[in-house]
Amino acid sequence: MKFTLSWLKTHLETDASVEAIGAALTDLGLEVEEIADPAATLGAFRIARVIEARQHPNADRLRVCRVEVWDTPGAAPREVQVVCGAPNARTGLVGVFAPPGTHVPGTGVDLKPGVIRGVESNGMLCSERELMLSDDHEGIIELPQNAPLGARYIDWADLNDPVIEIAVTPNRPDALGVAGIARDLAARGLGRAITPDVPPVPGAFPCPVTVTLAPDVAPRACPLFAGRLIRGVTNGPSPAWLQRQLRAIGLRPISALVDITNYITYDRNRPLHVFDADLIKGNALTVAFAAGGERLLALDDKDYAFAPGMLAIRDAGGVESIAGIMGGKPTGCTGATRNVFLESAYWDPTLTAATGRQLRIHSDARYRFERGVDPEFTLPGLELGTRMILDLCGGAASEPVIAGAVPDTARSYPLRPDRVVGLVGMEISTAEQRRILGDLGFSVSGAGPFDVAVPPWRPDIRGEADLVEEVARVASLTKLEAKPLPRSTLGITPQTLTPAQKRAGRVRRALAGRGLNECVTYSFIAQAEAALFGGGGDAARLENPISSEMSHMRPSALPGLVAAAVRNQARGFADLGFFEVGPGFSGGEPGEEEAMAVALRVGETAPRNAYATRRPVDVQDAKADALAGLVAAGAPAERMMLLRDDLPGWLHPGRAGWLGLGPKLRLALIGELHPKTQAAMDLRGPAVACILFPDRIPPARSKATTRPALNVSDYQPVERDFAFVVDARCAAETVLRAARGADKALIARADLFDRFEGPAAEAQLGPGKKSLAISVRLEPSAGTLTEKDIETVAGKIVAAVEKATGGTLRG
Repeated sequence: MKFTLSWLKTHLETDASVEAIGAALTDLGLEVEEIADPAATLGAFRIARVIEARQHPNADRLRVCRVEVWDTPGAAPREVQVVCGAPNARTGLVGVFAPPGTHVPGTGVDLKPGVIRGVESNGMLCSERELMLSDDHEGIIELPQNAPLGARYIDWADLNDPVIEIAVTPNRPDALGVAGIARDLAARGLGRAITPDVPPVPGAFPCPVTVTLAPDVAPRACPLFAGRLIRGVTNGPSPAWLQRQLRAIGLRPISALVDITNYITYDRNRPLHVFDADLIKGNALTVAFAAGGERLLALDDKDYAFAPGMLAIRDAGGVESIAGIMGGKPTGCTGATRNVFLESAYWDPTLTAATGRQLRIHSDARYRFERGVDPEFTLPGLELGTRMILDLCGGAASEPVIAGAVPDTARSYPLRPDRVVGLVGMEISTAEQRRILGDLGFSVSGAGPFDVAVPPWRPDIRGEADLVEEVARVASLTKLEAKPLPRSTLGITPQTLTPAQKRAGRVRRALAGRGLNECVTYSFIAQAEAALFGGGGDAARLENPISSEMSHMRPSALPGLVAAAVRNQARGFADLGFFEVGPGFSGGEPGEEEAMAVALRVGETAPRNAYATRRPVDVQDAKADALAGLVAAGAPAERMMLLRDDLPGWLHPGRAGWLGLGPKLRLALIGELHPKTQAAMDLRGPAVACILFPDRIPPARSKATTRPALNVSDYQPVERDFAFVVDARCAAETVLRAARGADKALIARADLFDRFEGPAAEAQLGPGKKSLAISVRLEPSAGTLTEKDIETVAGKIVAAVEKATGGTLRG
């Protein structure tokens, strides 16, 4: 948003410097991006007089001018020679001179002394285009004979007007008008707001153009459409002051009618549009949704096709305007326009934004309507535009024609004066809070809590916290003093982390301790990637994604880790280990997310070296990562079982499983990525992963805060080894669980220490068979075990394993 200092002063009576205004704007939340001083670019151009202009001896279209210049007003003049090609260069002309060393903004050239066709030239007599004042370059600038010689041209022409550019956040559409900015500055105390009221313009005759809102449009898409006919206008160039203001903010003056609508757009945040009334077919305008397929040549000379549901203004001949965004060329105003229809309407922000995005049109009108303009200023905006047209273009105005009504945006919220202290920490008196809100346009009633009515130009105010923010920003957050928090009188520091946060921290440390690198990836991923890992449904789709590659919430962090691994492989890193602790999403509603810890290993287990072995990662590595994380989170590892059903399709079906405390309580998913999944993600090499669900772990039964007493037997432990021939598909966990359960009083531990499987094993043991060897540790507590006791327990172990697996003890 750009505006000049003089423009601001038409709404704000102030003596503050431009520097003070800039500092106040930034402090108010309207960050100043630049304050452009015209003197920096045009300060070197001074008023000078041509003493003599004679024909160039070597060129028909050039003249050699003797120019009398002054370095400062009142100083002694000096004479310089300038070669000039302007047809109006003549003796006695008073113009604008640029000395050598001056940067000419219109050409981008730094002037240097030179020789043109054999004649020396020291400086330049300038045209308006060279000073970027207009597109006119047919001749040099001609000034009145009484212009002050030697003065800076910008001072004499009233061009020394600083241009302020601010960044406006999407929640502050009221700051897209100079009047709204002045309101904020007045509330801060930098002056008095003097924005004039808009008196209605009496109509001289009934409006012959009718306006109709389609039934499905009126409730929301366009609740109000107003307009009036103005006859007998003269659409010539706009006045110099208006052209100067528009050029200062980067707009090109076009014609008086167009310049007026552009001015009001920036002055009051009220976009208007003018139709050439003689080109409206049927003298009737209708606002309706497009059926799809309609086309319009817009004012930017581009042809646009309407999709179904886009809002359009049409006459008897078809579509004439893209509602709230841009008018059409067929009814656009030209120098021949004599009768105009001035439109002022309120357009729905969401629909305007969607249409503009689909058509890829960026206009000042769209920028404002999609953020929200003041609906109650729709009719006053029509009156303001009418008055300016009558003043600058002449003519006679009809009575207004109005379709619909001003939408009801009235709302109020209670504000407790002490809430400012609670939310912001600033002591602001009740009277000052009331004054600030009043100066900002809020209506305040009551003694406390206040009942605060929100003005229609502030669609962002939605509750008490927003009102507190308004008070605090105007009072200035720079006045906020740092104060220590009150000390607790209990003497004990309360816990600041929740149990879930502590559990996540323990899991994070456990996975990092296993050599994995922590990553933080986006929670938004592409729909194809989400679908590959079990997500990608409409429930997890974002309404307004950052990009097409971030359209859905992730089902887990695994897609992001795989993508990170692919990027690392592309840079020559093959052996990788990543993990991330964060949420996965099944939808966008509360309760449709779950805390997860995800680990991924790719490639080999170790780098190549002469003293250690390396192997491709496998599902056992994923299982070890999962168990380490679950144990750190408080899961009972000794009760964990492997479940092979209900596996997702992105895992290898024969090399994956669940770790849980039963079929209904699954705590972790482990496995090798399916080859199709790896191919779809362009991931090379073996890859295994695990996904932990820490919040599913049941709380510990014991609530003791200290370690339990150490219980060690004084009697000699005994270890025995067993080898069983079982089916090749039998899980080792089944054998170990059966062995542990044979005698829970004596058996302290059972571990797998050897596997004999594959073609060689089947040749010895039989088709479809393998051998699993386990070590069982017996720890007596009542006395030393005898050989008979050991044999008895061994028999129980063999019987339990054979019953559970159908296998036999290997001879």
